Amino acid sequence: MSSPQAETTGTGTGGATPAIEATGVGHSYPGRRERVQALGPLDLTVDPGEFLVLVGASGCGKSTLLRLVAGFEQPTDGVLTVAGQAPEPGVSAGVVFQQPRLFPWRTVGGNVDLALRYAGTDPADRAVARDGLLERVGLTGVADRRIWEISGGQQQRVAIARALAADRSLLLLDEPFGALDALTRERLQDDLRRVSHETGRTSLFVTHSADEAVFLGSRVVVLTARPGRVALDLRIDLPRTGVDAEALRGSAEFAELRARVGQAVKEAAA
Repeated sequence: MSSPQAETTGTGTGGATPAIEATGVGHSYPGRRERVQALGPLDLTVDPGEFLVLVGASGCGKSTLLRLVAGFEQPTDGVLTVAGQAPEPGVSAGVVFQQPRLFPWRTVGGNVDLALRYAGTDPADRAVARDGLLERVGLTGVADRRIWEISGGQQQRVAIARALAADRSLLLLDEPFGALDALTRERLQDDLRRVSHETGRTSLFVTHSADEAVFLGSRVVVLTARPGRVALDLRIDLPRTGVDAEALRGSAEFAELRARVGQAVKEAAA
């Protein structure tokens, strides 16, 4: 079955430097007999402040593209830039992984303090900055707890706070809620949506869930089966503030967009 035709949103930066720009980007890796093409060629432009969600079946290249944007790997084809520059690991973006990857010998606050130290925050300002970050992700009053004393959902909140510690305009999230139960996942989706609006950071979020993609994203890109190419590029015109999350999820508009993205994922994976 052929992949669905891509629908381009045409965001338009108004002359501003794109937060992310991929031109003919592809990535391959060595196989037993020949190289395996995992991604592309792919063209993608992300405007500053967008919340872009990459969605698709397992193995379609979503996480590969995120690692390229983070600078952890280099494209084998094409050109990829972040704010007009080649991506640099630990500099171009804050990253939240599928697992929290916290330091268990440090407290909750200690993990955030370390991120603030690496970000260059003045020692005299770290306590206030730490408490502000923990409050932003809904963890007021837990700075002194050990990592093993908090839930998995709370640990991911710490990971998000840590990623926000550095003054990076780009936040990358690689299926950060995938291992959580449904209720915790929805709560964190609500919080991330709020934090995204408050900070105004550009976000690139990877998921395989059409529901999560439509709820979080201001824009959703569906990738085809490997090698991942753009199958659908869809603007999500749902209110991002001043609306109850449960009401939004239950709305006809949300259901229509979720069905559209879900169908595109199925067709793209075929």
